[in-house]
Parts: sequence; C-alpha cells; structure tokens
Amino acid sequence: MKRLFLLLTIMLAAACTQPSAPLVGITCSRNAAKNVSPNAYSNAVTKAGGVAVILPTVSTEAEASALMSRLDGLLLSGGVDVSPEWYGEEVLNETVKCDPVRDRSDSLLLAAALKARKPVLAICRGAQLANVFLGGTLYQDIPSQLPGNIGHGGGTSHLIGLEQESFLARTYGTDSLEVNSYHHQCVKDLGDGITVTARAADGIVEAWEAPGITAVQFHPEKMLANGGDWLPFFRAWIATIPRR
Repeated sequence: MKRLFLLLTIMLAAACTQPSAPLVGITCSRNAAKNVSPNAYSNAVTKAGGVAVILPTVSTEAEASALMSRLDGLLLSGGVDVSPEWYGEEVLNETVKCDPVRDRSDSLLLAAALKARKPVLAICRGAQLANVFLGGTLYQDIPSQLPGNIGHGGGTSHLIGLEQESFLARTYGTDSLEVNSYHHQCVKDLGDGITVTARAADGIVEAWEAPGITAVQFHPEKMLANGGDWLPFFRAWIATIPRR
C-alpha cells in the first residue's frame, strides 16, 4: 500500500510539473446571426498540440486584453476583405467585400496579443490585416491591379520561393513549397518591421515575418485537412509559444 501511495504521489507530481498545452485563440468570420470558424483551423491547432479557443467579436481594448490575458497565442484566420479605409483608400470595385466590425475586433485582439507578447499566426486575411495594422497597404483586387499575375484565387496551387533562414525554410528545409491560393487581395506596401520571407513567381508576397507575428497568404489549415504535409508548420508555430 505504501508503495502504491508513493507511486501515485510521484505520478501526480510529474503531472503537475508538465507544461500545459497552449491555449490558442482563433478569430471568426461573422454573419447576421453568429460568429463562424471553419473546423480546419481548430483541428490544425489541436493536432499540433494546442487547445483551440474560438473567439467572439470584441469591441473594446478591455475585452481584447481580458481574452489575451487568458490565452497563450492568437491565430488571425481568413475571411472577407480588410476595409480599404483602414489604409487610406476608397473601395476599388465590386469585388471588395468588407466587415468593418471584424476589422476592429481583429485589430484589437492583435494589439492586445502583441502588447502581451503572445505569438501570432496570421493566415490569408489575417496576414493582410496584420500588414495594415503595422502601417502597410494592400492591392484590393489582384486581377485588375496586377493583370500579369500567375492566377491567384479559386483554390489554385502554385510554388513559392522561400528566403533562407525564414520560418518556412527552417521548418521544411527547402527553398520552395507548393501552396494553395484563395485570395484576390495581397500585400502592397509593407508595414513597419515586416520582412518578406516568401513570394510567388509573379512577386506577390506569400509569407512574411515581424516581431511576434508569423504570416502566410495561403491556407495551410486547408492543405492539412486535405492530407498535405502541413502539420510540421503548425507544430513549429505552436513550439514558439512559451509554456506555462
């Protein structure tokens, strides 16, 4: 009995000293009745060793700070276009679909994450919003503004070239990757502190990094869900999150 008690004590002590899985907040799209988050984001976080927390829309700095104080990382997910007014432009054409309420919510959460030094993963719209947040601008509609592009959007796939020592290059040990494309907007002028780490053959920015932020224009969570080798990407990002 004493041996059993000692074994249980040791097991409990070991469990208490193990770092907990990081809580990763995931931003949502919105419609008239609800917040919406595709399962692929939360599934990717879970498979990579994190715990996914779907975040509601916030409207104040206090709400954003309260959430980020309880979370360990932030994933800015994809969705509709970032409102051009956020970077000093008018809407270009009818292809630009925006949600100013979400723009504000995501920006508040991003500001709170950076202030609290919580790592941020920005995907597609998330990468665009983070660039604008840092003072950058966007091409509002690739087909009309960059007619010589290789054909982005619609789920097409293409190669991207990686910069040496970038997050993607370190993760995969290569200088190029095949990615998907669901976007009709992209980074134009870079925000403060941003380093471009991957481009498509037409020069369009496909990944960038800044202090506290890892950003990709493509959708690794979709490729992972479809059987692609993108679990290492999410595991590598989860590994950047300090454990409690």
